Amino acid sequence: IFQATKHLSTSTRTAIENDPSTVKAAFRQRLSQERARALMGGGETRISKQHTRGSLTARERLSLLFDSNTFRELDTLKSHRCTEFGMEHQDTPGDGVVTGHGLVNGRIAYAFSQDFTVLGGSLSETHAQKICKIMDMALRIGAPVIGLNDSGGARIQEGVDSLAGYADVFQRNVDASGVVPQISLVMGPCAGGAVYSPAMTDFLFMVEQSSYMFVTGPDVVRTVTKEEVSKEDLGGTSVHTVKSGVAHGAYANDVAALRAMRKLLDYLPSSNEKSTLPSKPTEDSPLRSCDALKYLVPDDPNTPYDMKHVISSIVDNHDFFEILPNYASNIVTAFARMEGQTVGIVANNPLTLAGCLDIGSSTKAARFVRFCNAFNIPIVTLVDVPGFLPGVGQEHGGIIRHGAKLLFAYAEATVPKVTVITRKAYGGAYDVMSSKHLRGDCNYAWSGAEVAVMGAKGAVEIIFRGKDVEQNTAEYQQRFANPMVCAQRGFVDDIIEPEETRRILCDDLRLLRNKKMDVHKRKHSNIPL
Repeated sequence: IFQATKHLSTSTRTAIENDPSTVKAAFRQRLSQERARALMGGGETRISKQHTRGSLTARERLSLLFDSNTFRELDTLKSHRCTEFGMEHQDTPGDGVVTGHGLVNGRIAYAFSQDFTVLGGSLSETHAQKICKIMDMALRIGAPVIGLNDSGGARIQEGVDSLAGYADVFQRNVDASGVVPQISLVMGPCAGGAVYSPAMTDFLFMVEQSSYMFVTGPDVVRTVTKEEVSKEDLGGTSVHTVKSGVAHGAYANDVAALRAMRKLLDYLPSSNEKSTLPSKPTEDSPLRSCDALKYLVPDDPNTPYDMKHVISSIVDNHDFFEILPNYASNIVTAFARMEGQTVGIVANNPLTLAGCLDIGSSTKAARFVRFCNAFNIPIVTLVDVPGFLPGVGQEHGGIIRHGAKLLFAYAEATVPKVTVITRKAYGGAYDVMSSKHLRGDCNYAWSGAEVAVMGAKGAVEIIFRGKDVEQNTAEYQQRFANPMVCAQRGFVDDIIEPEETRRILCDDLRLLRNKKMDVHKRKHSNIPL
């Protein structure tokens, strides 16, 4: 404006500059500049560095997560108010996090994406306020929340204000738990107190080579315990998806991870309102015979097979989304569809540890069952379990308490529960795996299944103290190495042939869609954590 009016007199120039239309035009120009600054994040140099390490920027990630041109950003211009340690000179619109909402496969979802190019994505008071706002909005309308985490942690310059911001986010995580699905995708560093928000969400995924999580980093570990360890070995994807079970899965890069999140969201309801359960049209007939199952499961109870083949055979289009595939692989937890409706699958897998229940598998399955129950997702349980894994390590590690978690989760679940014993169900593990005694709605056994306190050999040694082992084993097997007694007692509703499984399960799940069940009034249960 000054350049265009410098040839005019001072009074004329002042009048033009103070004209409302001129003032508004100047503001619009400034607004455009601020928006452009916000879109550039930390600037071209830092964006280039982000790309060099194989990572996308915060906005690039959101563009892949949401349907094309549906993301609407909120608080684009919000910035911090800190003046300590020279922070008044580091003012970037957006303050290191992009928040908003859009459509994922045509359904509304809210998300935040931390921007590592802006002050390392560090969390400030304002940064936290932006995250809390979209979480509050998601709760009001009943929509999932997705967090894309890429942050160096608390903004040290803000001190306790930053810590308060973390606590505000934690409280929202708890408020949203069981109300709307929460998914975290750790795409960069996540250390210290920052790890607890993703850990409290329903599902947590990581990106290989670029993400890591730990409460105390390698430098602190070295100082306190004198142990030398790298970031990857302390809190990388191989640690949290295989050993700790903190992360539910890991993907090769940002693109693969975001595509997987879209697929997972397609299985999940928008909230705990039953009406939000997704339904997908399918050409896979519920009457389809699963002929391959006649030959898949060996008659010998000690011969392993992959239960995932059974799952693939009975679900729609042979497709399912596995949760925690590399942790406690002696049990499979997955989302699938039957007759177009989402179901949760829990299945012992004899391919690992003979399908025994142990500490890891019990806690893995218990948490999955509780999620399904919270969000009205029916549970299909496939049982082939020889019992709980014996050993000093298991007993000292608390298998009693951890095993009780799975029992508790199944017992308190009020969603439709359909169970099939494919080959064997021994001992207390039979009770735990969604038995009729835990209010299973429909329970079946394949014709080749066994239900007993233990296997024939072990039972005979105890009952007959080693006498006439062969004869007594044969008699025991004739009596108990089949599901007849269980059917006579009504502990299974029917003995079915493997190829009938899909048809029967689809029929039962259709009948159970309007299941109603009263529970005792209480503040909350007290699961043995």
